[in-house]
Amino acid sequence: QVQLVESGGGLVQAGGSLRLSCAASGSIVRIYEMGWYRQAPGKQRELVATVTSGGSTNYADSVKGRFTISRDNVQNTVYLQMNSLKPEDTAVYYCNADVLRRGPTFLNAWGQGTLVTVSS
Repeated sequence: QVQLVESGGGLVQAGGSLRLSCAASGSIVRIYEMGWYRQAPGKQRELVATVTSGGSTNYADSVKGRFTISRDNVQNTVYLQMNSLKPEDTAVYYCNADVLRRGPTFLNAWGQGTLVTVSS
């Protein structure tokens, strides 16, 4: 069993900042890529940013220059620093991880989501 637990969401004014965290726990041998996705009301879930175990990052065009993804491989935690937030960033943010579990078996795991609301 693998759990991803997100924290750090909330309400912020446009132009403000938030930092999301996601900690992975359970029968983990290794975590490969970790990432953040988001789903706004009435829209499909979309990629926000990903980071490999080696630190290579990828961002959606809509967040480039404003958001920064990082991870702590010892703590099995991924972060998303969000600056210059806009109302269109309002969404439920989900953590995702490609996990090699004891067994060994491979799992693509999702967190429960954390709500980010940006007021204008």
